[in-house]
Amino acid sequence: MGRILLKLTDFSYELPKELIAQHPAEPRDHARLMLYDKETGAVEHKYFYDLLDELHAGDVLVFNDSKVIPARLYGHRQQTGGKVEVLLLTPVGEDRWEVLVKPGKKALPGTIIEFPEGLTAEVLDRTDFGGRVVQFHYEGVFDDIIDTIGEMPLPPYIHEKMEDPNEYQTVYAREKGSAAAPTAGLHFTEELLEKIKAKGVELVFVTLHVGLGTFRPVEEENIEDHAMHSEFYSITEEAAATVNKAKAEGRRVIAVGTTSIRTLESAGTTGVLQSGSGWTNIFIYPGFTFHIVDALVTNFHLPESTLLMLISAMSTREKILHAYEIAVQEKYRFFSFGDAMFIH
Repeated sequence: MGRILLKLTDFSYELPKELIAQHPAEPRDHARLMLYDKETGAVEHKYFYDLLDELHAGDVLVFNDSKVIPARLYGHRQQTGGKVEVLLLTPVGEDRWEVLVKPGKKALPGTIIEFPEGLTAEVLDRTDFGGRVVQFHYEGVFDDIIDTIGEMPLPPYIHEKMEDPNEYQTVYAREKGSAAAPTAGLHFTEELLEKIKAKGVELVFVTLHVGLGTFRPVEEENIEDHAMHSEFYSITEEAAATVNKAKAEGRRVIAVGTTSIRTLESAGTTGVLQSGSGWTNIFIYPGFTFHIVDALVTNFHLPESTLLMLISAMSTREKILHAYEIAVQEKYRFFSFGDAMFIH
């Protein structure tokens, strides 16, 4: 028996548009929570604050503490005055960034783009995925300028303006650098985190700066041909030690979000989590062997997305898609601001 090749269409499902959440639940931990048994595919319907009852003393909960930067900048071309939108993706050196430029055709190397607050960007090069590398010039502190002039880059399926930019940040976001929020974490409130700690659950923070590759559609019909975008991660020695001790003692390691899982599995291929930092383009799909993570808190993901493939790898594609069918019937809210699933 050879392996079964999975096609992109194997990860398709019908989603009515009105189930795409435009705002987070209020309060955050009152989103719904589907409990999903990864062995049997059985589901139960709860609320996010009920996660507390599913966690046990000794469990390790791993969060991604990356902070979304207001990465969408509006400027104009110095030569012509033509309007330009620039989206910061990844820092690649001293004041150099990989960016997406709209409209891109005229953003040739040598083009200078001017922004408010005296910020300029010179286009140096093209990237292999249609982006650009730019060099920024400015007076003062780059982060402060971006905070002043930038806008939050909401996912393409969120059509309503955000009243409060903090809606798209986790309460524990610390390390600036993401172009998109690690959204499973949006459901946690300070109070819920305190209750979870009080129960004897250990909280660990790792960092993975989420690039917009998260939203990049898979275009290859044979999913194994899809090239993932690289993202920067870092894991402290303390975080690695806590996770490794739990693994050695047979305690559960629970990832909050697909970015945490990708960080842990990138740095844990031997079954022991390595501290340090680096770039990962790990692509997890059915057939993958998990070395670190036992359970996952996650949102409901787009049809045919790499994230749907990742959660299918934790169970089976058929069982996950059946759970998604139930979620649609039960009118769960989908995507970044939507409801959550606990795969255990």
